[in-house]
Amino acid sequence: MAQLLGFTLISLLVTALLIIPFIDFLYKVKLRRQDQKTVDLFNKPTPVFDKYNGWKVGTPFGGGLLIIIVVTVLFLFSFGILNIKINIWELFAILFTFISFGILGLYDDVKKLVNGKSRFSFFGLRLRHKLILQCVLATVPAVILYQNLGYSFLFIRGLGQIDFGFLYIPFAIFVIVSFANAFNIADGMDGLASGLLLLGLVSFLAISFTNVDPGLEIFIAILMGSVAAFLYFNVYKARIWLGDVGSMSLGASLAIIGLLTGKILAMVIIGGVFVLEVGSSLIQILGKKFLKKKLLPVAPLHLYFQKIGWDEPKIVMRAWWLGTVFAILGLFIAFINK
Repeated sequence: MAQLLGFTLISLLVTALLIIPFIDFLYKVKLRRQDQKTVDLFNKPTPVFDKYNGWKVGTPFGGGLLIIIVVTVLFLFSFGILNIKINIWELFAILFTFISFGILGLYDDVKKLVNGKSRFSFFGLRLRHKLILQCVLATVPAVILYQNLGYSFLFIRGLGQIDFGFLYIPFAIFVIVSFANAFNIADGMDGLASGLLLLGLVSFLAISFTNVDPGLEIFIAILMGSVAAFLYFNVYKARIWLGDVGSMSLGASLAIIGLLTGKILAMVIIGGVFVLEVGSSLIQILGKKFLKKKLLPVAPLHLYFQKIGWDEPKIVMRAWWLGTVFAILGLFIAFINK
């Protein structure tokens, strides 16, 4: 455990040293929120969001790119200085998910700067196209989990072992894509998603440590340190945001961590706030599509609390509190389901 915490501290220090120059770099390349109206997943105006978040214009986004670079380099470097045996397929599944979803998110971030300009009109991606690309990317780790690592079942205390067989692949794809989008939706307030992720990583470090999976433990430990350093600059009022490059990458990575530990039920509970966020958005989307009306005053959930008068820091702190409760409950579920 001391070795893992050492990697966490190194990652925290490296990210902390690089983040201020990185923020300056984002300002230089103008990767920051523009003074324009935001739109939802269906390119519809979002006046409620703009009403409460218009003051954030000019804040740079794309901090997730720094996290991806630092964590990837340190993760690979750790195997050069330590004589740790890790399944090459597990290593590939982790890094492929972490990096590929980040690249897709980076594309989405850059699109925000050029979308709407006539000579770049081809640049945008419709929601269905983005979901298709996410499913294609998620297929790679899903197939590796099933074909190369032998994952095909889910164990639930009281129900026993549920063997999915080949259906584990679409199940894993669904989990990865769902968490990538859930994290992306939750990343709408300063410190909200990154703080919840840190709670989840601490929980999964404890779970992976009991499972004796050194490769996964090191990845989680390094990611914890980088996210912790980023969070210092991401709390209200944030100096930098994750951007889609970070939210898609980190959401998908949280899913692959849960899948590799085999604690899917625990993952859903530990990430309970993310589930509530994406659930509220899904309810709203289905209501508009099939009933032609809103089922909720506003979605996602954090925006509803902002609409009824809660200050942003209060919403974030209470979400962290709820995330802590979910993490404790998830750990309890994980340790009794052994």
